Amino acid sequence: MTTYDDRASLTDLTAVVERVRDSVEGVIEGKPEVVRLSLTVLLAEGHLLIEDVPGVGKTMLAKALARSIDCSVRRIQFTPDLLPSDITGVSIWDQQHRDFEFKPGAIFAQVVIGDEINRASPKTQSALLESMEERQVTIDGKTYELPSPFMVVATQNPVEMEGTYPLPEAQRDRFMARVSVGYPSAEAELQMLDVHGGVSPLESLQPVAHAHEILKLIEAVRDVYVADPIRRYAVDLVAATRTHPDLRLGASPRATLHLLRAAKASAALGGRDYALPDDVQALAVAVLAHRLLPTAQAQLNRRTAEQVVQEILQRTAVPADTPQRAGLGRGGPGYGQQPPRSL
Repeated sequence: MTTYDDRASLTDLTAVVERVRDSVEGVIEGKPEVVRLSLTVLLAEGHLLIEDVPGVGKTMLAKALARSIDCSVRRIQFTPDLLPSDITGVSIWDQQHRDFEFKPGAIFAQVVIGDEINRASPKTQSALLESMEERQVTIDGKTYELPSPFMVVATQNPVEMEGTYPLPEAQRDRFMARVSVGYPSAEAELQMLDVHGGVSPLESLQPVAHAHEILKLIEAVRDVYVADPIRRYAVDLVAATRTHPDLRLGASPRATLHLLRAAKASAALGGRDYALPDDVQALAVAVLAHRLLPTAQAQLNRRTAEQVVQEILQRTAVPADTPQRAGLGRGGPGYGQQPPRSL
């Protein structure tokens, strides 16, 4: 357990994040907010879904994040003929030892890149369910633990594109956040021509952080303080999606937990050991929108899940006091709770 005497470690851990951020931004031009969200999901022990049209750098972002950390990385190219056993592994009969031998699949890595995940059948997509939630794989009645840290970074093309399958609701709900890379600005695209015009910067990208440093960061994020009013605010936002007239499926309790964890990671990235309502607001769309299903009428009216979440943010009351105003930052207690623990 960390104490106030360990506050200096917050600066050290922030420096590790900055190295990873600079490394990824050296490959992904002009998208600092996308890189920040990716790091937020990593530190919050979540999984990231990158959705956009082909050619905007979805796989490049996933590879840059994976190569910036000195850990095991596996890439899975999802295709219609991919089998669940290709992901999880399979038991093969060993004639020499007269027994079955388990051959681990591509899921047994610390960072797993799932490229074009929605080009595989729903049956194959469901092979990721247990590993993403419980960080383990069960084959032939035997359970195998996955390495730590463990993160799935999946890319997908818009569902309307040819040869794609919509992700099952249970699959989408296991992704902490969804992000769209989007087209770069003219200036960023010009810079991209200079950087990527010759050799891809991915080829020279070297790890700037070790896996054990990421584990320390994750442990530090767990200790970020969240006051009761902010917890209630997150619950109110998620509950509003379940009663909104434009939605036929609201966010799950898992979404509330993911929103809280992401807010903690966002606070740590900002150099704070306490979360603010701003952390929750900034992440609400990325964490909640991909889990929601609009009604048929809302779709006819061209209402998107992102617009609904923005509307809920405007209607939901924000906590009047923040930890800073109540003396929760580095000072005394507030909200009748224990003071926050430093990172």
